[in-house]
Amino acid sequence: MQTLETQQAFLSEDFLLNNKYSRKLYHEFAKDQPIIDYHNHLPPSEINSNKKFENISRIWLAGDHYKWRAMRTLGIPETYITGDASDREKFQKWAEAVPYTLRNPLYHWTHLELKRYFDIDELLTKENAGRIFDQTSEMLQGEDFSTCSLLEKMNVEVVCSTDDPTDSLIEHVEFSKKGRNLEMYSAFRPDKSFAVEDQATYNKYLVKLGEISLGQDIESYDELLQALQNRVNYFHARGCRVSDHGLEQLYFFENDLSYDMDGLLQMVRKGNALLPDQAKFFKYQVLKELSKMYHEKGWVQQFHLGALRNTNARMLQFLGPDTGFDSIGDFDQAKALAQYLNALDSTDQLCKTILYNLNPRDNEVMATMIGNFNDGSIKGKIQFGSGWWYMDQKDGMEKQINTLSNMGMVSCFIGMLTDSRSFLSFPRHEYFRRILCNLFGNDVENGELPWDEAWLGKIIQDICYQNAKNYFDFNSKNINF
Repeated sequence: MQTLETQQAFLSEDFLLNNKYSRKLYHEFAKDQPIIDYHNHLPPSEINSNKKFENISRIWLAGDHYKWRAMRTLGIPETYITGDASDREKFQKWAEAVPYTLRNPLYHWTHLELKRYFDIDELLTKENAGRIFDQTSEMLQGEDFSTCSLLEKMNVEVVCSTDDPTDSLIEHVEFSKKGRNLEMYSAFRPDKSFAVEDQATYNKYLVKLGEISLGQDIESYDELLQALQNRVNYFHARGCRVSDHGLEQLYFFENDLSYDMDGLLQMVRKGNALLPDQAKFFKYQVLKELSKMYHEKGWVQQFHLGALRNTNARMLQFLGPDTGFDSIGDFDQAKALAQYLNALDSTDQLCKTILYNLNPRDNEVMATMIGNFNDGSIKGKIQFGSGWWYMDQKDGMEKQINTLSNMGMVSCFIGMLTDSRSFLSFPRHEYFRRILCNLFGNDVENGELPWDEAWLGKIIQDICYQNAKNYFDFNSKNINF
């Protein structure tokens, strides 16, 4: 029985590593691998400008809806979360909340981030909040705490921002000329191009897309596809090699003539609402054509599936989207997903694809689905993506890794990403790597894997870094000025 004197210290160098095999795998093989963060929401302008933040609240609390949800649950008023309280007051309230986040991943992430970036090896509380606010805010003014320096401190080799087709990518092009070890690429996120549920918003978007891509309004389905093709070409010339989509689920229709796409587009352009089945057909057709464009360019496509968004209408009106009021959805995924992938595969137009599910009940669906379309042409062509959003915590990551191991090939897995809006979130890669190494180490401890140090070490390094490096065609030479 452990006593207070013998228990392992919190966040020690062997945090989450339960035996000698886990520790050896992490410290000697995983820890120092570079990071390829192939999906995040960091602002490209803040990387290109090498921005410094005025204080820790600006870099750590602003935009972090994980923290916002926790604070609201604890009864902290919105003025201290997204409101007009001072940055110091907001940090104070977060510090008061942290001790109550025990067993939530926020507790681990908070203290890992304070320790890795600021060398603060103490628990954040309401009593030390003022001192830590002053200490970290002063440190953030140093050259070592600019955005690029923070990323390089975490050994980040590549970051991929998430960009709308109408974005200029000027920040990416400018950054590519600066000769840093860090590389920044775009990820094409065209969800707005088929978001026909809100006719007014969609029509405004089509005007913007048409002006940028065609120099004219988009009045037909063919013009919409041409506009998107033009932007895919534009992104490709500027180094983009990956797309991303945030969807409830994928759709499929046996008959591609179920509805007239020009007719549907004209209805929307006139401000008329489509019936639910018509809207799904529109999304299916546009997305299918986009997937064909990705294949032609040799891109990777990502599908983030299963989020139930904007569930609180009152708070959506008050704060807008992406403010902490989304949850796990229970959408049917398997049949339409299989049919969608099969429709592309049947004409040999299925590109490298990563599937992420938000509902853990679908882990087995995704892990078996990828095997249906791995055709031997590319190692790990279809991937079961890492635990996403609510699943990027210890239990969620363990379930994802175990399911992939049981029903797929974890040795081909391309590993972790942050999916974050924070420059202080990169210890999540460390968190993932520790969890990964502990699972392998436990298997060795239990006699379920042989202790072949060199081979296991290679597999760990592949999952942490090498598989992703080989999977994506990230190369600054691909950028045309």
